[in-house]
Amino acid sequence: MHKEIIKKIKPELVKTIEHLKTEINSLQVGRATPALVENIEVEAYGSRTPIKHLGSISAPEPRLLVIQPWDQSILKDVEKAIVTQRPGMSPVVDGEIIRIAMPALSEERRKEILGVLSEKVEQARIAVRLKREKVWKEIQDLTQRQNPRG
Repeated sequence: MHKEIIKKIKPELVKTIEHLKTEINSLQVGRATPALVENIEVEAYGSRTPIKHLGSISAPEPRLLVIQPWDQSILKDVEKAIVTQRPGMSPVVDGEIIRIAMPALSEERRKEILGVLSEKVEQARIAVRLKREKVWKEIQDLTQRQNPRG
């Protein structure tokens, strides 16, 4: 019975870890990666849609991101969303694509990233701890019901 309770919590723990991985991948660490912009929501076609659903994102060079929307009419909307949601990035519209040059990391920016990373890891730890405590309480209650003191 205890194993079933523990098995029940596993998907929640996996989800927490996957969320942490996504958060870490979205940190701007000086190296271009599509994960930095793919979940930025663009106001297009009357709704908010992640960039990854509106075009292709590539990193042809270590410090360069290229976004090519499938519909050129939303080019300015994509640029606006990036500027609004990722203030440190400077997108440049170049014909039918958007280029984002990643600046080299300064010591100050590295410390800032480390602080953000520590905060995200701590949030994940707390989430795992709360889930673990919930399961432990459930096991304690079950054990107490099966072996009542009399």
